[in-house]
Amino acid sequence: MNSIRLYEKYLLIHLKSMMQHKTSFFLIIIGQFLISFNVFLGVFFMMDRFKEVKGFSYGEVLLCFSITLMAFTIAESVFRSLDTFETIIGNGEFDRILLRPRNSLFLALCSKIDLTRIGRLLQAVVMLVYGLCFSSIDWTPVRAFTVVLMITGGVAVFAAIYLIFASICFFTLEGLEFMNVFTDGAREYGKYPIGIYGKTLLTICTYLVPFALFQYYPFLYITGRTSNHWYCLLPLAACLFLIPAGFLWNFGLSRYQSAGS
Repeated sequence: MNSIRLYEKYLLIHLKSMMQHKTSFFLIIIGQFLISFNVFLGVFFMMDRFKEVKGFSYGEVLLCFSITLMAFTIAESVFRSLDTFETIIGNGEFDRILLRPRNSLFLALCSKIDLTRIGRLLQAVVMLVYGLCFSSIDWTPVRAFTVVLMITGGVAVFAAIYLIFASICFFTLEGLEFMNVFTDGAREYGKYPIGIYGKTLLTICTYLVPFALFQYYPFLYITGRTSNHWYCLLPLAACLFLIPAGFLWNFGLSRYQSAGS
């Protein structure tokens, strides 16, 4: 409970800091919304032309996209500091964090909470509502709960990727740009069910980086393309990706020797 209250205080501090420049804050939120809206238009025009993609309707595609976008946005907002962790190491801030009587990862997460992503989250909510209302899915309590699990599993997978990115910085002291393939790239190709990209990518996204576990397989269940009830629990398996990411963080932390001055 103490950690939760401390996180709430950090959240309030970040909010007060951003509200010192209200115009800039709200303009960034609007910009985030418009960027996501531009991506939405791309999906709209393509679906208007082809009507469906591998049997998935426009409403189903929007539902799939909104789940991925919402999971990514929540993860990016909360774990934003890990995406810029090389800066935290390079300016000596992480050395100061290690001197404080709290968990270093927790304090690193508290150092930057990006609330400007609210605009993108709003866009995801709008698409989610549209997908829920206009897709031909026969909604049941289990399928509705599966959507919640998909979002939760997606947040966990993206959080794990950010944690791996930060852990690598212990050894390189610099961020590796190719990791953006698994974050920003996943957000982009997550616009559609991953299975449409072919078996090779589906295999990679199942066994290497488990995007398909929270996005594709449970989506097959909620759209009625499979009756396998285990598919709705696969987002929980995706959450296990946090375990190796946590081990890598602890391994890197045990070998960290300061960035110097």
